[in-house]
Amino acid sequence: MEYDIAAIVEGYAQGYFLMADEHDRLSWYGSCDRTFIPLDERFRYPKSLQRVLNQERFSVAINRDFQAVVAGCADRDTTWISPELQKIYWLLYQSGYAFSFETWQGDELAGGILGIVIGGAFIGESMFYRIPEGSKVAMVKLVERLRQRKFVFFDAQMMNPHLERFGAYQVEDEEYQDLLKQALQCRCFLL
Repeated sequence: MEYDIAAIVEGYAQGYFLMADEHDRLSWYGSCDRTFIPLDERFRYPKSLQRVLNQERFSVAINRDFQAVVAGCADRDTTWISPELQKIYWLLYQSGYAFSFETWQGDELAGGILGIVIGGAFIGESMFYRIPEGSKVAMVKLVERLRQRKFVFFDAQMMNPHLERFGAYQVEDEEYQDLLKQALQCRCFLL
């Protein structure tokens, strides 16, 4: 099957995201409330995670094993990352839009965050871990990187208790669209 990468990127640039349903049918979705991970002083994490960071048990990499991160994100009892969507992420990766932000413990992939970068927007698609704290360390290090690179926002799409612990907050659609327009005017690079 052929995919129009430009059309897919345009869908994300308009504020939509792809998900597969329980029958693996892929569709575009939008939301009236989006969840942002703060890139300012509102970002927080537990003191216990600071101890893990201080121990430097994990190293960080970008795109060291993109496909393993996608597979890790899809490896759940119920997943919206269908085989077709995995192919699309691979094509977005090859086109320079999709990235895996990874934590490693030695040669073992500890965890990672899958995201799409368009201008100054980082759109977090999913995250996973194989080693406890692996994805949490990835979150902290990714936020640091996005701050350094002057990204406008980190869109986590949907709220959950895990993201709330990092200070995640919701943005209504009108504000989201304004920030998205601003982000699309920027040229930010994760690498």
